[in-house]
Amino acid sequence: MDQQHTAALGVAMVGYGFMGAAHSQAWRVAPRFFDLPLEPRMVAVAGRTASAIEEAARRLGWAAAETDWRRLLERDDVDLVDICTPGSTHAEIAVAALEAGKHVLCEKPLANTVAEAEAMAAAAAAAAAHGIQAMVGFTYRRVPAVALARQLVAEGRIGTVRQVRAQYLQDWIADEEAPLSWRLDRQMAGSGALGDIGAHAVDLAQHVTGELLTGVSGLLETFVPERPVAPGLSDDAAAARRGPVTVDDAAVFFGRLSGGGVATFEATRFAWGRKNALRIEVNGSRGSLAFDFEDMNVLQYFDATEDARLAGFRRILVTEPQHPWVSAWWPAGHGLGYEHGFVHQAVDLVRAIASGTAPSPTFADGLQVQQVLSAVERSAQADSRWVVVAPETPKED
Repeated sequence: MDQQHTAALGVAMVGYGFMGAAHSQAWRVAPRFFDLPLEPRMVAVAGRTASAIEEAARRLGWAAAETDWRRLLERDDVDLVDICTPGSTHAEIAVAALEAGKHVLCEKPLANTVAEAEAMAAAAAAAAAHGIQAMVGFTYRRVPAVALARQLVAEGRIGTVRQVRAQYLQDWIADEEAPLSWRLDRQMAGSGALGDIGAHAVDLAQHVTGELLTGVSGLLETFVPERPVAPGLSDDAAAARRGPVTVDDAAVFFGRLSGGGVATFEATRFAWGRKNALRIEVNGSRGSLAFDFEDMNVLQYFDATEDARLAGFRRILVTEPQHPWVSAWWPAGHGLGYEHGFVHQAVDLVRAIASGTAPSPTFADGLQVQQVLSAVERSAQADSRWVVVAPETPKED
């Protein structure tokens, strides 16, 4: 790619924590490994504290720092706003950016409530009429093994989908003395394991199968209702303070797929020994597929039509140049890592913007996942009764 003659795409980011670092790496790396129709330029990053955001800009590779995200929308050199903040801020930033004529990439879950997600999807639809694109960041779609699984299902390799098992297992707060963070505050995070990691499990199941959840029944559990606050302070009073956990620690639910199959889901941050075990198994009428992110370069495939004498799960090492995105990287057998999904996400978004086509997943897709999460919450609040996944009816005053 001749970068001197490639039109620029000015990118600005809001937030600079864990997700901000991952997105920053993606924007740095994408144009160096992929031939892109537009050259992403890391124009500015925004955060609340001047000293912290200036250091983050230097460390992560952004040209400028802003202490108010609204200033990003006033800049003519910003074409795209990348939102990596807690869910409570997504709707305000995304809607304002779209109305300002900026493309938007927003981390998942799309919002904290269905109403917020509806407003964001409506703003995205209005912006699309003017060539402005919006994408929600369900990054695990961009793992080559996951993309291959979707291809195999679409090709009919496992036949009719009958059952899906999806899990997202972590242990980062299994220790009861792990301190409070914004992810444990409902006002900021919207929900706990359900929205933070369960959203990924829902999107993965629907994406791989090409089907949607039509109804769910579930339960939510908070195992540790209080945790330490103000970590790092030395005085005894601060060390003794504890605050409430206002979200779920674990979510368990099952559902019906639009094709008639059934699906079970588990999302927990209390599974000791599981660091980032996003797993899915799809059983069909002609075979099965299985994936575990802790072995992310491998897809397991069982062909039930084979001779029983030789039948067994086939271990596919998804590192061949014929596999999705892999040809831009290393020789076969040299695996990819967590960060590569973010690079692929950036690549796909840039190409969609350049071609004027809607990127996937759209804000409408993010809204649909939010509707599933809301249905699970409502089921849990009503003794696990069956809840149809559908747009919610506004409450009358």
